Amino acid sequence: MKQRAPLTLAAVTAALAAVTGIASLTAPAAPAADGKKTAAARMPVERSTLVCPAPSSSDIADTAYTSYTPGAKAEAKGTGKGAARLTGATKEAKAVLEPKEPGKPVGATSSGSEAPALTGTAEGALAPGWTVQQTTKVAVGRARGVLGTACGVPGTDFWFPAVGTSKGREDYVHLTNPDDTAAEVDVKLFGPEGPVKAEPGRDRITIAPKSSQRLLLSTLAPDTQLADVTAHVTTRSGRIGASVQVAEDGVGTDWLAPSTDPAGSLVLPGIPSDATSVRLVAFAPGEEDADLSIRLAGPGGSLSPAGSEALHLKAGMTASVDLKDVTRGEAGSLLLAPTDAKKAVPVVAALRVVRGSGAKQELGFIPASGPVGARATVADNRTGENATVLYVTVPGKADAKVRVTASPGTEGGEPESKEIQVKAGTTLAVSPPPAPSGGKGSYALTLETLSGGPVHASRTLTLTHEGVPMFTVQPFTDDRSTVLVPKAVQDLSVPTE
Repeated sequence: MKQRAPLTLAAVTAALAAVTGIASLTAPAAPAADGKKTAAARMPVERSTLVCPAPSSSDIADTAYTSYTPGAKAEAKGTGKGAARLTGATKEAKAVLEPKEPGKPVGATSSGSEAPALTGTAEGALAPGWTVQQTTKVAVGRARGVLGTACGVPGTDFWFPAVGTSKGREDYVHLTNPDDTAAEVDVKLFGPEGPVKAEPGRDRITIAPKSSQRLLLSTLAPDTQLADVTAHVTTRSGRIGASVQVAEDGVGTDWLAPSTDPAGSLVLPGIPSDATSVRLVAFAPGEEDADLSIRLAGPGGSLSPAGSEALHLKAGMTASVDLKDVTRGEAGSLLLAPTDAKKAVPVVAALRVVRGSGAKQELGFIPASGPVGARATVADNRTGENATVLYVTVPGKADAKVRVTASPGTEGGEPESKEIQVKAGTTLAVSPPPAPSGGKGSYALTLETLSGGPVHASRTLTLTHEGVPMFTVQPFTDDRSTVLVPKAVQDLSVPTE
């Protein structure tokens, strides 16, 4: 019998907790004393937690951190006085960032290989939509390039398609425990032939409280070298932040963020127009094979790449498709959907993207990501030579309108907003996107869906160095800054039969 990717006890517990939470928040409210039902209210979250991986093992690494909470004090009514603090994930935790109010980004920097993983919490007015971006530049060496990642929400289940264990690759999974109790973590690999058998004891790790560890994925199975692998990270106890740092000889380096949860249809937004190589890596974690159509949503509509119109995924096995220079000079996003709408099999996916050629190549990753939703933010955007490009994709049949707001810069300035219309089935590259007026430093971009959709988006940050287009891509995902809270009703009556 063929082994499948199992559902762990932690994953089942988390799923049940999520279902229970949704049920309690969205179930019809109990009747009031006068017999009328009370409606639930959407309220700002009161606490947010984020985890950032250790940025680099290079002595010449330069890292920038940018923290931002959208909105202003007036918009945070009812959330109370705000407080946020990002510290090292160590016993001797030292503050790296301490933002004071929403609507103003705060930056910090570090250099060298000693910068630790970080954990942080925002409360009150600073909690709704709190975002932290970590951007590292390594100018030379084997791991030269730009590594960017949005600090993540700790969880119990993560999928990483597009990792590798082949010669010339060094892929480290970074595991950070933000809590006061230990976390027990399993790391499983799935290749083109199914599960990769790990050496005994190497695929289970205990992460001490307030600490971080990294694991070189190729050490799980030293005798197995695979170019395209899917890593599954789950916890048996506790919760963690998880990211994969990829370095590839002669190509570059970047962070690979987790794919969105397994789904029948996926969007991978924001392939740069000058991409010289694009490879899709996908995995079906359940018991059923998946048949997917592949389409590229560009500025003029959606089309199927010649020779790569479909992908068959065998259950429990990783598959890849070399799409080469699929964009052909026009930015786009990849859309994956079941070939048979009545048979949608959940899958995960990511893109390995290369820009440049020869000795001036640079590597980046685009994981499948969820829609922008009501609001989403990516911090650390820049203007001038080190520029940001915004990509907005509408995969469905309804046109969409979004509002793009640039925050002030970390060194001042005033916010700027712009409303943008995006046609269904297309990707719009916004270059340059709105930027703060009269400001300096990096800034945050916030997207809000005003109508239509759903909308998916990402941004590419390029820091060119000696002719190498060093870049990183971060998706925009719903910041979940509000929760649905049922109204409580005082009812002291005693039920009678």
